[in-house]
Amino acid sequence: MKREAFLQIVCKESIEDFLRYTQKPKNTFDRFDLNELLQELPRKQKEVLWERLTGLLAQSLVENPVETWRVTGDGESEDNMEAEMTPEIKQTVAVIQGVTAVVAASIPAVDENVNYKALLECAFILNGIFPALPASEKNLQDAMQRVCEMWWEKGLEGKELLGKTLFLLLLKKSLNKAATGADIVRLWNLHQTLLCFDYDSEESDEVKDLLLQSFMSVKHIKKEEGRRFLSFLFSWNVKFIKMIHGTVKNQLQFFPRSLMEHVSEVYFRAWKKVSGEFIEALEHNCIQDFMFHGIHLPRSSSVHSKVREMLTYFHKQSKVRQGVEEMLYRLYQPILWRALKARNAEVRANAAFLFVDAFPVRDPSFNTEEMDIEIQKQFEELFNLLEDPHPVVRSTGILGVSQITSRYWEMIPPTILADLLKKITGDLACDITSADVRCSVFKCLPIILDNKLSHPLLEELLPATKQSLHDTSEKVRVAFVDLLLKVKATRAAKFWNICPMEHLLTRLEVDSRPVSRRIVDLLFNSFFPVNQPEEVWCERCVTLIQMNPAAARKFYQYANEYTAPTSIAKLMLTIRRCLNACIQKARKEDLDDSGDEEEESEKENTSVLDNVLSINDVASMASLLEITVILWRSIEKALDHNEDAKDYAIRKFASVLPEYFKVFKDERCTTPLVILASFMPPAAIPTFSSSVISRLRNIDNGVDQSKYSTLIDCLCRWGQVGHIMELACDWLSDTLTPRKNIKKSRRQVQLLVTQESKPELAIDYIEYLLTHPVNRGCLLSVPKKKLKALLKILGAAKGVLCSILEGTDADSGSWNQATSLKAFSLFCRLSVHLHHKFSEEGEDYLSLLKETGAWIQSEVVPFLLESDQEDGISKHSNVSELIIQGYLTVCKDVIMVGLGNHTFQAHLLDMTLPIIQTERGGFCAPVLLCALKEIIEASLSQNTETEEVANLFHTVQNILQKVLECVARRLKKQQEEGVQLIHSIQMPLGEFIRAVQCWHSLFPAVHQGVLSTLLAAMVADINCVLQKASSEKDLSIPKTISDLPPLSSSLMAIIMKSVNVVRSFLNELMEYILSEEIEGIVSLTATVCIVIIIKGNHKASLLKDVASAIQRKLITYKDAAPEGSQSTERCLYESSLKILDEFLNP
Repeated sequence: MKREAFLQIVCKESIEDFLRYTQKPKNTFDRFDLNELLQELPRKQKEVLWERLTGLLAQSLVENPVETWRVTGDGESEDNMEAEMTPEIKQTVAVIQGVTAVVAASIPAVDENVNYKALLECAFILNGIFPALPASEKNLQDAMQRVCEMWWEKGLEGKELLGKTLFLLLLKKSLNKAATGADIVRLWNLHQTLLCFDYDSEESDEVKDLLLQSFMSVKHIKKEEGRRFLSFLFSWNVKFIKMIHGTVKNQLQFFPRSLMEHVSEVYFRAWKKVSGEFIEALEHNCIQDFMFHGIHLPRSSSVHSKVREMLTYFHKQSKVRQGVEEMLYRLYQPILWRALKARNAEVRANAAFLFVDAFPVRDPSFNTEEMDIEIQKQFEELFNLLEDPHPVVRSTGILGVSQITSRYWEMIPPTILADLLKKITGDLACDITSADVRCSVFKCLPIILDNKLSHPLLEELLPATKQSLHDTSEKVRVAFVDLLLKVKATRAAKFWNICPMEHLLTRLEVDSRPVSRRIVDLLFNSFFPVNQPEEVWCERCVTLIQMNPAAARKFYQYANEYTAPTSIAKLMLTIRRCLNACIQKARKEDLDDSGDEEEESEKENTSVLDNVLSINDVASMASLLEITVILWRSIEKALDHNEDAKDYAIRKFASVLPEYFKVFKDERCTTPLVILASFMPPAAIPTFSSSVISRLRNIDNGVDQSKYSTLIDCLCRWGQVGHIMELACDWLSDTLTPRKNIKKSRRQVQLLVTQESKPELAIDYIEYLLTHPVNRGCLLSVPKKKLKALLKILGAAKGVLCSILEGTDADSGSWNQATSLKAFSLFCRLSVHLHHKFSEEGEDYLSLLKETGAWIQSEVVPFLLESDQEDGISKHSNVSELIIQGYLTVCKDVIMVGLGNHTFQAHLLDMTLPIIQTERGGFCAPVLLCALKEIIEASLSQNTETEEVANLFHTVQNILQKVLECVARRLKKQQEEGVQLIHSIQMPLGEFIRAVQCWHSLFPAVHQGVLSTLLAAMVADINCVLQKASSEKDLSIPKTISDLPPLSSSLMAIIMKSVNVVRSFLNELMEYILSEEIEGIVSLTATVCIVIIIKGNHKASLLKDVASAIQRKLITYKDAAPEGSQSTERCLYESSLKILDEFLNP
């Protein structure tokens, strides 16, 4: 009954009923099912249904065409269309949805006995409106898409048209950013529909563009079905292959390297599937093109490594897939062998890589004789690579030989194997022209070691390479030790037979961390056999000490990286037992009788080393103590996390430390003992901890720092830095203001204890505290009151220095000149540290530095000026110079760390300006130039658009000018001293110029001023030389840096070190020439000298422009030096024009 009813409502008049039947029922008890209905309908009724369905769809679309749905109001988007739809349009959409649902249900019911032309017409109508549907109708689009899929899968008439629409839709969808893997899978399932498109028709242009975009899609390349789809595209049309390849090549630079294997797989799958003209196009236009680019692309190209990876994929397939080897041989034949003999070394290197990666390049169809000839030819190529003049090619050859011999060892004749490896280990391991080649040898030999058959031959050849452990290149030494580690791991040979133990220990003693760590790894089981008893560890430790004490210290420094902290702690305690045994053995020997009752108490300290070690062997005892310190320090963090273990170690060592101090009195032993004591709390070793200050007090003046450094470090670790400060302050105060004698009552007993004050040693202690970061932190952590007291005492150095300058040394107490100068420097430095620490509390200790600068101006500089007025050097001028140098050094450091603002910088420069202008002002030139560089770099983080900064920069330029004038004056009066001064300023001046050049865009005025000053100084200096020539014979125009006078030579050497500085200098020279500043033939000749010298070292494009400008300017002075004149100017004029003409018209 429902069948007839449904047929009746498929018409315009019964739309409401039609929609009620075709929409999803809201009532779950409604049992109407379209699929069931259509399966039950007789053939005639199906045909009637489809005809009525087509009519309903056509009539609905005539009344409300899809094109009209897009008009949603003035400028409104489709997102708001649903809200703006009229009831008529909504009804039409519902009708189309209903028709689509009926068509979808009808497709399974179609068979060969049914006439489905009406259904086909209905499907075509739906297909026609599909592209015009607005994006808001997603449900309708999905339903139509499903109809197209079902129609294609059923294989019904007209499937090509529906399939093309569906294919285009799925392709676009898969390229969308929101595309999923399922979209790509659906596209692959319909990939055959691509063959329905005519490649040459215009309608296919859109498809081509979309298909090419799919080769740029990472989603397609990563998905298995996506790669199948992309491979299939190569078989659409021969012409399309070239377009695909062009797209992939352009996209390679954007693909990550991890994607290259997938891209290679796409090409390889395509090559396997295509045939005929397709495979020919793919091989010659794509694969061989990759081969060409793999050879000819520069290695610096971002694409080169990716092309290599793609070719490597094909090389790997040649070993497992039939036909690939023949294809590679055929395609490589015309380009590979020719490239291996190319003149360009990079081409040869690239070809060598591909050759060894593809080896053997052969045709499997060759007979035995042909195959032998081809392989022999390729072995000859390998030998040629090892003898190539370019190191990169030789390195590639080494890699190739290693890979090939490892892979085909049993197939290569023994004589060829021996010759190849002798060439590598004999000649190339000692290649003096390239460290890279030597490094390649030892990086690649482990590849051969992977083949066990190579071990006998390598065991014979490798000992010849032992000297490579001492190679001048660190990377070669690292690679060599890595090879020894590989030999050890593969058990190919005994590594000590390749490189003797003495060599390894010598290298361990002196080498850098990368090499030393590897040597420790190599020797670890030999000298720290963790699987054996602890006594054996100690025996090996003593053996290592006796072989090389310094190497032993280095070994245990890195030992913690190869074993657990527990093992390190056990070795420390074992060494302790060993030392105890040595002490008890010495006591026994000193006693005439030793009772049996002592034996029981000595069991803990017995050692197998009793007969080897003695406390009289100071070197061994010291080494054991040093190693104990090294071991403790290496596990210090681990002990901090394990309080029980730490307490146990402290108890054990604290119980024996007093005895060790009594027995081991040599300095080599006491130093590690003090360090060991610093690891323990002072309460654990009261005897020693209470004696440290006494030890410091009893040290003599002028001793080496090593005598007191460990004691100071120890007190700092204990948090007792205040004791050191108190001692130093007492000594300094006593010598400045000696204590008065206090009268005692006659009845009191007086103990006269004479303690000498040692101001020199006090200053040494304070300097040591300030110059070591950890100790400085301890010093600055003491109460502010004590720090201020220390600062005040150090500040007294100014008064002492004044006395020295005035010649009233008697008022200075016991402070000598050196002590006073050092105290003054420490006063300045401590002021800076206190300012950094307490500036947030509002205290400005930097003002003390400014006050010190004022003191120098009023009290010190006058003595410097007096020395200028005297005939000789004032006896105290050297003191004033040292005071100023020390002050400037501290101020320079203040600016460097960012504590000195522009005001401070200006104050500093204003103070130094009159000093640098004195006769002997050159003494401060080096540190002053360093300060100028720091001022430039400090200005980067500050506002530079103020008048204050402009004035500062002007002073910077002025200071530079005065420094150069000072050098010129010194050269004129005392040339030897002037040359020394030039050498002293060369490095700081160079750093200043490079800083100005680096930031020239931020400080253009400074940049221009500095270059102008340098140019003027050079021109003036060269002028002096040219003007001194009394005749034409004496006249010689400088053409090299060495020909220039000292100042110009130094300035030119600095400028020539940087291409950018040269370029800027030439620009300044050009402006100088074009301006009216330069006058006269002599000055122009000086500029010619500058240009010719630059030409000999740099190929600057601006040089010819500058030379032309000089030439034009020089010609204007033709009348100033008339022809026939024998004057110096005429000679300079002619010589300059000749030089310029040779340069401009070679």
